[in-house]
Parts: sequence; C-alpha cells; structure tokens
Amino acid sequence: MSEFDAEQKQWLQGFVSGIEARKAADKLATRTATAAASPTVGPDALQYAAQDRTVAAGGKLVAEEVAKRAKHPLDRWDEVVVRSEAGQFPKGIDVFLTKYQGLFYVAPAQDSFMCRLRIPNGILNAWQFRGLADAAESFGGGYADVTTRANLQIREIDAGNAIDLLAAIQAVGLTSRGSGADNIRNVTGGATAGVDPQELYDTRPLCRDMQLYILNHREMYGLPRKFNIAFDGGGKVPTLEDTNDIGFVAAKVTGGPDINSGIEPGIYFHLQLGGITGHLDFAFETGVLLKPEECVKAAGAVVRAFIAHGDRTNRLKARMKYVIDRLGRDAFLAEVENEYGQPLRRIGKATIAPRPLADKHGHVGVHPQKQAGLNYLGVVLPVGRITSEQMRGIAEIAQRFGSGTIRLTVWQNFLISDVADKDVGVCISAIQALGLGVEASAIRRGLVACTGNAGCKFAASNTKGHALKLADYLEARVPVDLPVNIHLTGCHHSCAQHYVGDIGLLAAKVERGEDSLEGYHVYIGGGAASTNEQAMAREYQRDVVFDELPALIERLLAAWLAYRASETETFFEFCKRHEIVALQELAGRTPLRAVAA
Repeated sequence: MSEFDAEQKQWLQGFVSGIEARKAADKLATRTATAAASPTVGPDALQYAAQDRTVAAGGKLVAEEVAKRAKHPLDRWDEVVVRSEAGQFPKGIDVFLTKYQGLFYVAPAQDSFMCRLRIPNGILNAWQFRGLADAAESFGGGYADVTTRANLQIREIDAGNAIDLLAAIQAVGLTSRGSGADNIRNVTGGATAGVDPQELYDTRPLCRDMQLYILNHREMYGLPRKFNIAFDGGGKVPTLEDTNDIGFVAAKVTGGPDINSGIEPGIYFHLQLGGITGHLDFAFETGVLLKPEECVKAAGAVVRAFIAHGDRTNRLKARMKYVIDRLGRDAFLAEVENEYGQPLRRIGKATIAPRPLADKHGHVGVHPQKQAGLNYLGVVLPVGRITSEQMRGIAEIAQRFGSGTIRLTVWQNFLISDVADKDVGVCISAIQALGLGVEASAIRRGLVACTGNAGCKFAASNTKGHALKLADYLEARVPVDLPVNIHLTGCHHSCAQHYVGDIGLLAAKVERGEDSLEGYHVYIGGGAASTNEQAMAREYQRDVVFDELPALIERLLAAWLAYRASETETFFEFCKRHEIVALQELAGRTPLRAVAA
C-alpha cells in the first residue's frame, strides 16, 4: 500500500475528528437526557429523587408518577391549548395531568370541565366576584359552587372554552394553577379574619404568603398526593383546621412557671399534622409552637418532608398520614426539622390560654365586628350553589353597603363584611331580593353537601338534591332549637367531611331486589375541635335508601329533643352520652310529629 499524500492525510484526519466529535456529542446528549430525567439540583430534584429511591428499592411507580416523570404537568400548557382549540377533552392519563391547570374533566357525570380556583383565605373583592360571575355565564353553566375549602368551582365548561375561562380567571387577579391532582389545595383561614372581636390573629397575610410560596416554589408541585393547609386565628367561624394535613392554630401564651421557659408571652401557632377525616384521623398536636412569621417556612419544610417520604407505589396510602404512621411522629418531625434547618420550638412549660370557642353556626346571620358600628352578614347558601345573576347582585351589595369584600367559608356560604349599623336592614332586603337571606332554620344553617353524582363521577347519590329535600322534610316536622350540622358526601373521598358532622351521610348504592338504589350509610356524633366537640362520627345504620332516610333522621332528632338531659344539651352531647344501640332504641320508640298534607 502506498503512502497517503498530503491531501488524503488531511481528509482522513478530518474524517476521524468528525467521528470523535460525534461520539463526544452523543455522550453529552446522554448525560443531558439523564440529568433532565433525574436532576440532582433544581426544583424537581426532590420529587425525582423520591421516585428514584422507590424504583431502586424494587417498587413500581403508579401510572400518575410515571406520567409526571415523563413530563412535568406544569410544562404541558401547550397541550392544553391545542386540545381546547380543537374542542377536545383530555383522555386517559391526560385527564389527571390537566388537573394541574385547575381543569377537571368530570365525565360521565357531565361531559364538560369543572374549574376549581385558588382563593387564599377564601376572600374576594366585589370586582373579582363580578368577573367570575361573567366568566361562569360566558364559558360555564351560569353558576358557581362554594366548596368546603372556602373556594369556588365553575362547571359545565365546554372543551373549546377552557382557555378563555382560564384567561378570564387570570384577568381578575386569580389563578387555578395546581388546584387539583397531586397539589396543595386552596389555603383556608378564618372567614372573619381582621373583623372578628374574639380572634387572636388575622390569618389573611399568612394565607396570602402561603399561596405565594406555593405558586413560586415549583417543588411544591412534586407531591405524591393532594395536601391541605389551614390557618385558624381563633375566630368565631370554625375553620376545621384539625381536618387538614397541616393545621396552624393560634394560641395566646400568657407566661410560664419560670423565666427560663424560653417562650415569651404573645401570640403563637400550634403546629398540627396529619388530619384526614376521610381516613378517620384528626391532625395531632405536635407540641411545636411557631411565631406567625415562621409558619410559612415551617409549612414548606413539612411539605418537602412529605415529598421525600411519600408513597409513590400506592395511591391509597400516599397521603401524609401514612408517612407519619410509617416513620412515627418523632421521626417525621425530625425530618421536618432537617428541612427547616434548625430545631422547632417546643411548648415546654409555657402557659397557654384556652382557645376562644367557635360558634357552630356563626357563619349565618348578622354579627358585630370589632370595628365599632360595623357588622358582617352571613348569607345562607343552601348546598353552596349561587347563580351568576346572584353573584353580580352580591358584588353590588358588598360594594355599596360594605367594603366590597366577600368572604367564602368552609360551610359553603359567604359573608359580606363592613356593613354599617344603619345599612344592615336595607342590605338584608337587597339580599332577599336575590332569593337569598341571612337567616335559616337550624337544619339549613348546618347543611353541607358535596357535588354528588350530578357533577362527579365518583359519587353514588345526588347529594345536593337530597340535601335540599331532606331539609324541606325535617324543617316541617322537627322543631330543632340548637345548632345541628348535617353533612352529605358522595363517596369515600369525603369532600363534605361526613365524619365531622352531627349527622354524616355517606352515599352508597343500596341493593333492593334486582334494583340498585341511591342511599346512604348514616353516621352520628361527629364534631371539630374549635367548637370543643372533636370526635369522629360513629356508624348508626348502613344501606338506607334515600326514600327511607328523612323519616330515619326525623326519628333520631325527635329522640334527642325528647330525651336530652336538658334544653341546652346539644345533639353532639346527647350522642356522646349514649351507645349506638341505646340511640337506636330511643329513636325507635319516639312518636313522630304528624304534618298536614
């Protein structure tokens, strides 16, 4: 073989260099792809590291985790836009992923989207309420539902209207980002924050800061399941903070037995963890006291500990309660402190004043504010539904007679605040002209119902429709004179929190011969800590078809009124005093009140 000439040598040298360059580029691409799939730094690192540990330990990621791993749901905006422009709803796993934008495809209950918002502390301005009314009318069904997280849902949204609706929401300074799926849900706080004479702390700034923290820390979207956070400021309207994954409860430290207690007198927040009443657990008291300005950082630390240790192989065991059960309370708190960066303050020997008790039905009626001469009005909204026309009317009333502030509550109604004494009467008349009111029976005041099978594919019964029929029936027959809460929830997800109602109704399909009928399992004696009635409701009777339910509840309430220890004994106290068998026996022998047809 002859020697290569100079030109051939130059060509061959370039050819080999090209091959080496391609190899180097391929290696770089491989490293880049690996880093993108499993970064060791950046906001997604915590989630991906948790997934990696699961796989390395021999676990199999559930489909939702695989989809989140393939492409982060927050990076799928273009896909949502393309589907909307084509007038198409998502299919398969995309139904789950689209919830990160706040859009829920609710077929087969409705062939449409539901959109859930983020409204920190549940507080809106009149112009926002009016704008949402217009959005619901233009792009949805012309109504909105107030939820048990002091939030709003807009329903009956066509696929082609999805982006226009989201744009309308953003135009009024709100967002729906991360309001569903494996995310932190709407942050709740005291409905009467800033106007309540008995509150210990105004929760509005904390809820706002928590919302901003969530929206601006991408790792807060790397959870294995949903997550709830609530701030209770010690106000008159219950917040149900003990049903949340994190509950912050305002506390007044009055002193300690010695000057070395380490905690100065003032307002702090108890840290409670692990509430999930659908799984029969209230949040437990950790013994940690936080200054108000420490709460948001502490919440972030709790969420990151949950992200790192949550189950990604079993959706049924992926909530924080199960992480705490598996690790133990002390070990989980140690993980939180590691994320927080320092030990958390313990109560120790500090002296803490009792929490001012909440009013079970303080979300209804006219109540004086701590600002002299001003009042807040709790408007009754049976089962939480309000039309666009009513929303515009309420916005006008709030703006004309109040400060333009509308406060949603976890009891599926709302408050109008800052109404002058002289304007209360005309304000009530204007509310009544809309078909609403500030007064209701003890039955209707405490009526809570989830969406039901009219709008949710999981629900077994028409909870909202049944709730209204039940209220009509009971109001005509039982002279209830003390607060009673009746909660109807459509499935095991317990969106209406049936375990904390005086009477909790869990929807079920009841077999009667060859027919499958809508019915309920009945639970009694539930309550929340803020009213000094914390308890999980006990099972009273199973598989009651709805046609038989009103008479059953009538007998139960009539037995309470007939056999209570005193006229002031609440239904909760009455139930607590008796075993279930005894309650069934009392209800069975109680004569019912005849009602003329």
